[in-house]
Amino acid sequence: MMITPPFPRLLLLFLSGFLLSHLAAITSAAAEHAGTRPNIVFMMSDDMGWAQPGFNGSKKGLTPNMDAFAAESMRLDNYYTHSVCAPTRSAFLTGRYAFRTWSDWRSEDFGKPSYLAKLGLTLAHTPDGTPTRRIHALDSDERTIAEALKDAGYFTSLVGKWHLGEWLPEHLPMGQGFMHQYGHYGWGIGYYSKMIVHNAPARFAVYDWHRNQKPIQEKGYATELFANEAVRVIEKQTKEKPFFMYVAFNAVHGPLDVPEGKEDMDPREAMLQSLDQAIGDILKAIDAQGFRDNTLVIVTNDNGPVLEAMSKPYRGTKNTTFEGGVKQPCLIRWPGHTTAGASSDGMMFITDFYSTFIELAGAEKAQARPVDAFDMTAMLFDGAKSPRNEIIYDVKGSVRLPTIRSGNYKLMGDMLFDVVSDPGEKNDIAKENPDVVARLKARVDAVGDERPPLGDKPLLMEPALPTVYGINENKNPPAWLIKAVAEVRSTQQQRWALGETPWPKAPKGAVASKMDGLADEKAKPGKK
Repeated sequence: MMITPPFPRLLLLFLSGFLLSHLAAITSAAAEHAGTRPNIVFMMSDDMGWAQPGFNGSKKGLTPNMDAFAAESMRLDNYYTHSVCAPTRSAFLTGRYAFRTWSDWRSEDFGKPSYLAKLGLTLAHTPDGTPTRRIHALDSDERTIAEALKDAGYFTSLVGKWHLGEWLPEHLPMGQGFMHQYGHYGWGIGYYSKMIVHNAPARFAVYDWHRNQKPIQEKGYATELFANEAVRVIEKQTKEKPFFMYVAFNAVHGPLDVPEGKEDMDPREAMLQSLDQAIGDILKAIDAQGFRDNTLVIVTNDNGPVLEAMSKPYRGTKNTTFEGGVKQPCLIRWPGHTTAGASSDGMMFITDFYSTFIELAGAEKAQARPVDAFDMTAMLFDGAKSPRNEIIYDVKGSVRLPTIRSGNYKLMGDMLFDVVSDPGEKNDIAKENPDVVARLKARVDAVGDERPPLGDKPLLMEPALPTVYGINENKNPPAWLIKAVAEVRSTQQQRWALGETPWPKAPKGAVASKMDGLADEKAKPGKK
């Protein structure tokens, strides 16, 4: 009979008690934040590079408002997103990896032959033979954070870019839980014209500027208009009802339209400066209305930039899963809950805001579809370790390479990097670590097997070239809108060589060949 010496037994009891008490303390501390129902303002830029804002080292002085906010906030040093606009937005709203909702494929991809070929699909045609796009959007059966917070008694507002469906009403923001909507539905617009440059496969402009899902006529620069609308909405709120505001800027995404008064500046720098001013205006409105102390404010970005120089010190751009495409700046301020100038190195993915917001709002947690989100309340507000150790960026069947982060390792296709010791991803260590490669490949393949069927996408956009986005809005557009669209279309290229398109082709391999030529950035859908 083996007799256990008393010292190890006592040590075991001590350690068990310590761990249990530590866990209980974290649980208790996290519970203090649960159901506190703060206002939530989530501001997200578009295509801003890691190296562009001053708080990340830029010396150009273009972002004084963001820099000041950074000094008041906690910084997340290991915060990640998907590598392209729509997947990130879907993950934020649903708490689910983009592949689960097929949002790793954007709505416009279903009108582009090079993308359709990757899916084994062909270009669709209307009954009269006109090439058109297949309808693709965030499934209306998905539960969004807007729906969860609305059901919990929040006022919900979207100001800015949607990019999760532009045609059927059930796919638009007010069909997905937002009580107020302002901005554009598609991937990008002219900052003055409010038109998207093409509606692939159609090669001409479509109007895309709406308030509460009705077209509106407004002059001005989109970034400034977003800020003005957000300020108006904040000024209408009261302390009796919490609000959730999602401000999805299209800046600094192309086209490279320069704000008035900044014509002598580099276009990208002028657009960044305008974005910073807009963020500053919204922060001032929060303070002016007395909401500062009970408002959780997040300032972040959706994916990497189009030029690698703006990603430094990281490798890659948007549309790649290198760190430069997926690692984002993220600032969080909630007075009394976050410490000014603090930072957290816990791993966090954009999905995690979903469960965190639900916890803070006291919203219903039970839902039909499982989430990939972790509640980060304890990590963000109590200094606990992150519960996340893995991120699935893309899986087989995605536009981009299957990519998984697990601990320090990231497997990207056949490449393996230790992103902690080699954050610049200069050294592929796959050959030296075959066991790690095999393990991560098996894991990302197994998760990819959970993707639901796509189906044959039978719904079509008719007409193939609408005047304005939104099937109901396009039925009887006002005369001013018809005239404005006709004027812009008359200035666009009328003939194209066989195989030539105004949009970039689908990416191939690890490099964002999609960005070659920056076609969408250079397009100019109308003037001021």
